[in-house]
Amino acid sequence: MFTDHPAATTTRVAERPAVDAATFRREIAGGFEPVILRGQVADWPAVVAGRGGVRPMARYLAEMGGDAPLDVRIGAPDIGGRFFYNHDLSGFNFAKQKVVLTALLTELVRLAEDKVSDPHALYADAAAAARHMPGWAAANPLDLPPPDALPRLWIGNKTVVATHYDGSPNLACVVAGHRRFTLFPPEQLANLYAGPLDNTIAGPPVSMVDPEAPDMARYPRFAEALAHAQVAELGPGDALFMPAIWWHHVRAFGPLNVLVNYWWAQDATSTPFLAMVHALGSVRDLPPAEKAAWKMWFDHYVFADTAADVAAHLPVAARGVLGAASPARTARIRAYLLGKLQGR
Repeated sequence: MFTDHPAATTTRVAERPAVDAATFRREIAGGFEPVILRGQVADWPAVVAGRGGVRPMARYLAEMGGDAPLDVRIGAPDIGGRFFYNHDLSGFNFAKQKVVLTALLTELVRLAEDKVSDPHALYADAAAAARHMPGWAAANPLDLPPPDALPRLWIGNKTVVATHYDGSPNLACVVAGHRRFTLFPPEQLANLYAGPLDNTIAGPPVSMVDPEAPDMARYPRFAEALAHAQVAELGPGDALFMPAIWWHHVRAFGPLNVLVNYWWAQDATSTPFLAMVHALGSVRDLPPAEKAAWKMWFDHYVFADTAADVAAHLPVAARGVLGAASPARTARIRAYLLGKLQGR
């Protein structure tokens, strides 16, 4: 089913049969390891439609579709479906266009039925179902993620998404086609050779290494990352839970492949990533002794097991930004930071 892969002999992601919502939240989402859920969404009408082939899948999606244009990546045949940077990282090796769903599906069906051997890579990514396929959630329900985790669709042909991480837990469900995820635990960061932080392909930074054809002379530490890789091979109806901050590389197989994913527990305005980027400017280049002193502050207020109790000696009303986690405290921290950053 799948082509050879450098990580093919490494650990396979743990798997189990479909689970109910209570089991998922208790035994899977509460952990920090990826898990395959075989056949979790096998009964979805969308998955059933996809079993009929490219045209029935396209027809099902088109009947669900609204009029809002999708953001579609378009890559020339010579990129081999791998959306990435150009040669000098001044831009990317693909273009983006606004395309209505029916036009995208028509082109994917044409490429499939004409058996185009070297097609352009086409990929609509993270399309919110509520906007682009208003009937999706009702027709294909899933009660595993929290209610505020809304379905997003990924539709394309043979494509590759570079190794990246998500800032929140992710439940990915294969509807049509097959996908291979190559996952790396967060502690492999230094061995993945992350690219630019502020000029990214789709939000989070990506690894500069292609796991399917790694240049070990240029990226020698990647051998260690590959030794810790976990591989998940998924077919229609399968789901994959990925904890936050786990890196993952995704190859999609087939002329029309569809995936639905759910993210939750992420506030993009208060992500730790932004705090880290701010620390690049305010902490990283200090003299060593000063930086060591500030490290003690970070450990005391953020990373220590006792960090949540550091203000216990203060009256509750006087704890300010050190108070217990709450929406009110989040708003207070934001207001404080915004004021300081603006010189107030």
